[in-house]
Amino acid sequence: MKIEGGSSALDSYFSKIAVWVGIALALFSVFKHFDGSNRFHQDHYTYTQFMDDVRDGHIKRVEVQGDILRVLSDSNRFYSLTSPGDLWMVSDLLKHGVQVIGKPREEPSFLASVFISWFPMLLLIGVWVFFMRQMQGGGRGGAFSFGKSRAKMLEESDNRTTFADVAGCDEAKEDVQELVDFLKEPSRFQKLGGRIPRGVLMVGSPGTGKTLLARAVAGEANVPFFSISGSDFVEMFVGVGASRVRDMFENAKKNSPCIIFIDEIDAVGRQRGAGVGGGNDEREQTLNQMLVEMDGFEAGQGVVVIAATNRPDILDPALLRPGRFDRQVVVSLPDIKGREQILNVHMRKVPLSDNVISNILARGTPGFSGADLANLVNEAALFAARRNGRVVDMSDFEKAKDKLVMGAERRSVVMPEEERRNTAYHESGHTVVAKMLPKTDPVHKVTIVPRGMALGVTMQLPEKDRYSMDRESLLNMIAVLFGGRIAEEIFMNQMTTGASNDFERATNIARDIVTRYGMTKELGPMVYAENENEVFLGRSVTKTVHMSEATMQKVDSEIRRIIDEQYSVARNIIESNKDIIENMAEILLKHETIDSAQIEDIVSRKFLKKD
Repeated sequence: MKIEGGSSALDSYFSKIAVWVGIALALFSVFKHFDGSNRFHQDHYTYTQFMDDVRDGHIKRVEVQGDILRVLSDSNRFYSLTSPGDLWMVSDLLKHGVQVIGKPREEPSFLASVFISWFPMLLLIGVWVFFMRQMQGGGRGGAFSFGKSRAKMLEESDNRTTFADVAGCDEAKEDVQELVDFLKEPSRFQKLGGRIPRGVLMVGSPGTGKTLLARAVAGEANVPFFSISGSDFVEMFVGVGASRVRDMFENAKKNSPCIIFIDEIDAVGRQRGAGVGGGNDEREQTLNQMLVEMDGFEAGQGVVVIAATNRPDILDPALLRPGRFDRQVVVSLPDIKGREQILNVHMRKVPLSDNVISNILARGTPGFSGADLANLVNEAALFAARRNGRVVDMSDFEKAKDKLVMGAERRSVVMPEEERRNTAYHESGHTVVAKMLPKTDPVHKVTIVPRGMALGVTMQLPEKDRYSMDRESLLNMIAVLFGGRIAEEIFMNQMTTGASNDFERATNIARDIVTRYGMTKELGPMVYAENENEVFLGRSVTKTVHMSEATMQKVDSEIRRIIDEQYSVARNIIESNKDIIENMAEILLKHETIDSAQIEDIVSRKFLKKD
């Protein structure tokens, strides 16, 4: 990896270390100089031992300097100790023939006294001057390098990602193909007066492969790739984010042609002036600097900015105008063909059994993103490893799919028999209503084994990809959700809290039918709620528009009417098919899990054997 100015930065780093090492050595030598006892042994030599040696005639000479005694023994060893203030010490020494030498107290020189007394203050001033010099220049290269860009540079030789590694988004790849052609041959566009988009905004749900597609563009064009997140620009100090933006674009220009990829740009590109209680000065200054840098690009610089977000509606309009992010590439969830291609890409790294068919897996994973499918392959490989398998077969993929869709099994949970029976009737009620209504997704699997947060799961999978819902399909969904509680009431003669989530989902669907989709005759094709949802206390809350009290009463009345009607539909179905539900519940209690083929036999009254 090439790093511009790397040698100078390294030299500066070592020079700073050398300065501090020099200061430490100087301090050590100064203090060592004032320690006059460097040639005298002082450890474990007491005044009592000294006087005993004097009486025994082992002391030849004593130098007295204030309260410090320097002693020379008859074995030519030197000792140093502190006098306790013995008034008769000198007379005792003279009495035993010890030579006594008196020396005046050592007073430090004037310069040494000034140095010792002023050294702490000088040290504080030096540190303050050092940090002030470091923070000059608006934070660029400042203290702790706050102003430096945190973008990670991936050299072209290190980036091996190409379009062959990206699947399921053919239209998006076609949209960014021009970027590759421009970065490879910019003159082909410039001689005709054409200008490549300076910024490309990738829009899509999380996990659809926006980052992977950006890396593939850089890999196909064989250019450096700078990667950074939008949150890496924003700091507590105002001006630091703008400095990082300047530094990032300067580094990009030095390595042009190249690609700058900004993930989650909505963290810094949110619309200005739209915040509650005023704006964020640091974030807005960072955004302003980014707008200036992108608008200042010249056609021949060869720097392309690619950003990714799943919230394009909250971005500042100035960021999306022509000349900045003037092209939006939608990276949507893959369809069945795209899911098959994505599975084939990820399955190349896994040893597969002959019974694994990617087409069947793609058909059974509607709504999965690229990241979900990668996780599916990984979970299947883990299941194969747990059973000590040498290859991953179809049963491992089925277990992995059930885990991702329904949650992990919690077989350690010991449920009382009454709760198991209640759960079996609850799930049987969902299943039978779903099978009897015309516009519902087929029931793929039913289980009363606790999974995730649920005590039982009825898993429905659509036969094909669906992009819109009609009124009858929505009403049937509400009826299916009520099937569990109704079965509890009829067969167990009780009501439990297990249907709370069913009621919440049914109420939300009914409210959307009335307030957003305009599917009622009473209120007509008019929207009574905004499309955007706000998150409040961890929940998604629909924002309602201003309306009169009479209109609100009509809305509530229509929601209640829809719920009551579908509740009656579900109850009629269950009361007309009690024998099917009884048999399905007994089989669930015995086997705990049944699949679509078994469900079909039960519903068609081809009862399975209970053994």
